[in-house]
Amino acid sequence: MSKAQFEALLPLIITALVHKIIERKQMSQDEAILYLYNSELYSVLDDEKTKVWHYSAEKLFLLLDEEKTTGKFDLPE
Repeated sequence: MSKAQFEALLPLIITALVHKIIERKQMSQDEAILYLYNSELYSVLDDEKTKVWHYSAEKLFLLLDEEKTTGKFDLPE
């Protein structure tokens, strides 16, 4: 995937994930964005080479929730 394609796709993924956070965690939009941006998941998601952007918003939410609950971030194998 080209850099331009990834840069076009990433906001769509982030938007879907933020909506999941708002729905599941009962947060405001600003809180949900900070919740995501202050995570290891976001750092990995922002790197096209990791291919984490392939995961569904549901899967990304579950990974984020696990990271926030346990303090550890692990990608599934």
